[in-house]
Amino acid sequence: MPTKKKPAASSRPGRRPELLAVAAEVFAAQGYDATTVRGIADEAGMLAGSLYHHFDSKESMVDEILSTFLDGLRTAYDTVLGSGLAPRETLEALVAESFRQIGRNPAAAAIYRTEAAHLATRPGFGYLAEAQPFFEDAWHRTLERGVADRTLSAGPDLRLTARFIGDAVWGAASWYRPDGGHDPADLARAALALLLDGLAPRG
Repeated sequence: MPTKKKPAASSRPGRRPELLAVAAEVFAAQGYDATTVRGIADEAGMLAGSLYHHFDSKESMVDEILSTFLDGLRTAYDTVLGSGLAPRETLEALVAESFRQIGRNPAAAAIYRTEAAHLATRPGFGYLAEAQPFFEDAWHRTLERGVADRTLSAGPDLRLTARFIGDAVWGAASWYRPDGGHDPADLARAALALLLDGLAPRG
């Protein structure tokens, strides 16, 4: 997974988190290609030349934003997968952790959702191409466990189901905010009730 590039030697660590937060908001709002170092500097209230004391390029900024976000998300997934929960509870926990990470880093999640495929083709961003299979495999292996112990239905295609779950989670990056009154665990249960149980009445 992500291997972060070293910051420029003249970087001042104290301002990096603040500047990265500003950069993430600009990237999320304008898109990577349309964003300029000058634009980020303007939002941060500093000269573009001053921003170069902290980062050598906008590429290094988006790299640090995305690699840090994905490192946190992978760590959360690994914790859930190693917790010994039953398959359905594992799925709920994975979705809940996804919502928590999106809520903590909405701009980074939005950048990942909209820019990952584009950036993954560039040198140094190979970890973005590796991320999607990792997350989809987490869903898929959990679904397989559920089929094996008969707590979940096989459905027409487990891989397709895994992709649907992932797409539903990442689609939430466009609207989910932790201050919106929705608890991640409650959202996870609601999402899986819809995805796994459907809308047909029981009876």
